[in-house]
Amino acid sequence: MTLDLANFEDQAREAVKLFWGNREAALARQVEAGNVDAGTRGAVTAGKNMDGFLVIAQSLIEANGLKGAQICVQQRALTLPGFYRPTKLWDMLVMHRGQLVAALEFKSQVGPSFGNNFNNRCEEAIGTAHDLWTAYREGAFGDDAPRPFLGWIMLLEDCPKSNASVSDKQPHFSVDPAFRRASYAQRYDILCKRLVQEGLYTSATFLASPREAAADGAYRHISDLTSLRTFVTEFAGHIAAVAAR
Repeated sequence: MTLDLANFEDQAREAVKLFWGNREAALARQVEAGNVDAGTRGAVTAGKNMDGFLVIAQSLIEANGLKGAQICVQQRALTLPGFYRPTKLWDMLVMHRGQLVAALEFKSQVGPSFGNNFNNRCEEAIGTAHDLWTAYREGAFGDDAPRPFLGWIMLLEDCPKSNASVSDKQPHFSVDPAFRRASYAQRYDILCKRLVQEGLYTSATFLASPREAAADGAYRHISDLTSLRTFVTEFAGHIAAVAAR
């Protein structure tokens, strides 16, 4: 089976440029209107910053033969049932012939604060996946439903603070050695690796990009397992397999 990766490198650079460009435009509009949110919250509350990555996923679906797929990106069609909670709103769903093909989350984090937001992202990613797979086990998506693709992409601002060594309080027990003195960029990479290794996500990607990438779309990854190429290849393979059924 030959997979079509839909020229994802070029699309990813455009997605990164869109991410930073949308943030800058949102803040500019806030300033012009005289209504600036605290810190950089204005750029976040404007939304749509990760839309370029949704386009990559859509391109892969079209390129790998899943004709007639229902690609859900509008809020009214993004809800799935949970097990520990009634529903969860995803960033993108792919449906085909009444079955769930994929559920995707596209997240980002920009400084200056990284600590609390990192923990919140971890808890959200872990809890969301555990909730979905428990609901899946209990038949929430239909009897004998095929296992869907679960994907998580995180884009982090690449800056001195996100790459600086971080210390942890250890009053009772020692922190996992993998996290000791690790930067937030490294910690996100470890998170993504373990999300995949523990079977919580089919693929999880960590990307780091500086603010200056608004001009050239530059980004980097830390490990092959969490690279965008790995995500794109595995997602394309899943789509092609569903199309071949």
